[in-house]
Amino acid sequence: MLQATVILASFLLALVLAAVGYELSLPSVNDAPAKVAAIVRAHHGQLARLPLPTKLAEAIVAVEDEHFYSNVFVNVFDGAARAAVASIRRSGDPGGSTIAQQLAKQLYPHGPGLAGTLEEIGLGVKLSLAYSKPQILEMYLNSIYYGNGFWGVVQAARGYFGARPGQLSWAEASMLAGLPQAPSAYDPLQHFALAKERQHHVLDRLVANHVLTKAQAAAAYHAPLPLRGASTH
Repeated sequence: MLQATVILASFLLALVLAAVGYELSLPSVNDAPAKVAAIVRAHHGQLARLPLPTKLAEAIVAVEDEHFYSNVFVNVFDGAARAAVASIRRSGDPGGSTIAQQLAKQLYPHGPGLAGTLEEIGLGVKLSLAYSKPQILEMYLNSIYYGNGFWGVVQAARGYFGARPGQLSWAEASMLAGLPQAPSAYDPLQHFALAKERQHHVLDRLVANHVLTKAQAAAAYHAPLPLRGASTH
């Protein structure tokens, strides 16, 4: 029994040391804010600053990473498990990676396959340890693509709704939060029915995470969406 315990402890220690060594071998993430700023600048956008737009932040977390505010290792384990399933199925990223992992993928492009997934997870851990949750979410909201040439939350809120991020209604925020997973497929100006299906999913997640009641989610779903450039809706 004692020998088995020693073997198990040694194995776990070896795994920890290997993980630490791998983390140390990855690039520094100290330049993450500068990379985000460069993305926004390249697309003639504007950086959103803290404090974050509450409704959009809640909607993004609910649909992309419900364990975002959990302990970093719980969050990473959850995202890694889903990423592993996606790799085994060879279906790519199912939208199950953590927000930190998605940010890492955006800022530090890597190759496909298991090696790329491990690098994404490792860099996600480094980001999670180097920056606060609000900082990570701020960088994510600023660096992701929302379709129709809109990069970052400021450009997307203005482009789709003529509003500042902090002015978004739950209807507008839940629509925007659904776009990053597939901006072209869920384009509300071209594929409004699909965009509404995705919005419904976002609202369902907000209810599941006790952010909205079912009545509030239903009201948001049926609220008018003043989409700019849309001739209907």
